Amino acid sequence: MNPEILEILRKNSDPKDWSKLKNTFNADLFGYIEDQPVYKFYSTLNDSLEVTPQSISLSIQPNNSFIPYHQHNYAEMIIPLLGSCTVIIDGKEVEISQENIILIGNGVVHRVKETVAGAIVVNIALKKTAFSLNDLNFMLHTGTSQSISSMLFALLSDSRELGSKYCLFSVNHNHKIIQIVYDIIDEYYKNEVQANQIIRFDLLSLFSRLIRQAYKEDFKVKSGNINNGVDILGLLLYIEKNYQNITLDEMAKHFGFNPNYLSNSLKKNTGLTFIKLVHLQRVNVAAECLVNTTVAIEKIAAKVGYENPSYFYKVFKKVLGCSPKIYRQKMANL
Repeated sequence: MNPEILEILRKNSDPKDWSKLKNTFNADLFGYIEDQPVYKFYSTLNDSLEVTPQSISLSIQPNNSFIPYHQHNYAEMIIPLLGSCTVIIDGKEVEISQENIILIGNGVVHRVKETVAGAIVVNIALKKTAFSLNDLNFMLHTGTSQSISSMLFALLSDSRELGSKYCLFSVNHNHKIIQIVYDIIDEYYKNEVQANQIIRFDLLSLFSRLIRQAYKEDFKVKSGNINNGVDILGLLLYIEKNYQNITLDEMAKHFGFNPNYLSNSLKKNTGLTFIKLVHLQRVNVAAECLVNTTVAIEKIAAKVGYENPSYFYKVFKKVLGCSPKIYRQKMANL
């Protein structure tokens, strides 16, 4: 890591006194948790405690400093680059080891316990304006098809709507993931031409690599959910990988759930049934094959899990609004 940047991070991690910062934060009292006040932190601040209008902003967690319970109207990534940290959500302590990443949804009440001297914990605030749906969909797939991965990003960027509270990713010191984080920090503090654009693209790349890492970790992505505690990210990733011959019963057995409970949880957290989620992923993969290959439509149908081509045509048109043949022609003319 750049020694100059590291020195900036260390300097900005100096202890801060909340009683003196309270007015600076312009924090409104939101409520109480076991007699402890909860505040609204609706302004993003830089390390100088100045309000920043940027849709993506970065700050360093002060060491040995009390931070009260609070909520944001934006999502927040917390990354301990040196040492570790503990986040309290709903009275539950979530441990984040060095270089692992937790993403906390907007509106979620939480606090970070006091970090020890020498720890460097980076906070990245992601407002709703940080990414467009086009950003997410373009990064993952060409064309107009929706993917389960894009739903993951919707969950991450505005998790309150789907009931999820946080996602904890086990990075396992993956050097490519950590290098992206360092590049984001470097771009943020140097603030040269096109820095904001580079940071945005770096974050999109970071999300892609986190999903890849989740595959390698056999879907061991921890998430917190206020409704039922179901690891919705793990479930969606499982569907995305096993869409060709997946069944509800087999998936329920894999995760140790009753099939009806699993089905209801998917519907509650995504708004889609198990079958619709599977169709969505199959059609998405089929759409990619139509655009990027000249393989016959019937073979593509079989490849993604449909033995009956007629049924594939029906599902495809329902999801994307046109037949596979028309879709291939339209995409070829773009």
